[in-house]
Amino acid sequence: MRTLVIDTATAACSVALIEDGALVAQAHAVVGRGHAEQLVPMIADLPGGGRADAILVDCGPGSFTGLRVGIAAARGLGLGWNVPVHGYSSLALIAAAGFRARPCEVLAVVVEGGHGEVFMQIFAATLDARTPLVSLRPDAALVARAGIPAIGNGAARLLGVDPDADARNALPNAADVMLLPPALTSLAPTPIYGRAPDAKLPA
Repeated sequence: MRTLVIDTATAACSVALIEDGALVAQAHAVVGRGHAEQLVPMIADLPGGGRADAILVDCGPGSFTGLRVGIAAARGLGLGWNVPVHGYSSLALIAAAGFRARPCEVLAVVVEGGHGEVFMQIFAATLDARTPLVSLRPDAALVARAGIPAIGNGAARLLGVDPDADARNALPNAADVMLLPPALTSLAPTPIYGRAPDAKLPA
């Protein structure tokens, strides 16, 4: 069973090819913007052009444009190859990698959310979510975090928190999806935006 993993939800753009629980190939780059231009060549450079029996894609939360680029690519390839497409949460993936790097009981995953806010969710070492996903101003996130170690590219925005460089710069990496249990890799391939849309329909 070969799985193509696509992750464009944040400033990182990454892909991985996994077969029977082993990493076949990967590519990862922090691009900021321009995921659409980076993603297709990354997939094409994988063995067999990335052709797989299933596709996993990061559904967010994260960048509005990045999410849509990754999900559109996953759905398009899934349709063309006639293979299933499922999703996972960017925050759960960052948490899984964080627990591998620094064993602890709980982690607060904090990523840039735009509009001056951060997305935050607290996870147990079992990767069970201790809190729902929220979008908060950094001062409110600091209070909600309640002293729990923070990881993610939004962690440095929390006043008084000075995580180490690895924790402060943590972004999703497609290759880390092997750390997630099956229950966390079976989401519908639809965006998790993390907050209500900015545009409001007329009443």
